[in-house]
Amino acid sequence: MANVEKVSIALTTEQLAALRAAVDAGEYATTSEVVREALRDWQLKRELQQDDIRRLRQLWQEGVASGSAGELDMAALRIEARDRLSRAKKVALDAE
Repeated sequence: MANVEKVSIALTTEQLAALRAAVDAGEYATTSEVVREALRDWQLKRELQQDDIRRLRQLWQEGVASGSAGELDMAALRIEARDRLSRAKKVALDAE
């Protein structure tokens, strides 16, 4: 492990107990290993979120560039939505 620096973090009693329990159970050699794995998971999750945001921005721009959808009939949309919901509920009930 290159360039290891020590830092101090504040944890709740429950969090510290969970760290120690993982070490005591042999899942990890040290509490530092648990924290490093948690940080790797957080970094991955953060990267995936950033990818999602980039993709949504791209899709938004494509939608804007595609032009207007035209006039919308809100009453007809509500009727269609209610009909779809009703059919979905019926399918769910039939599946039970």
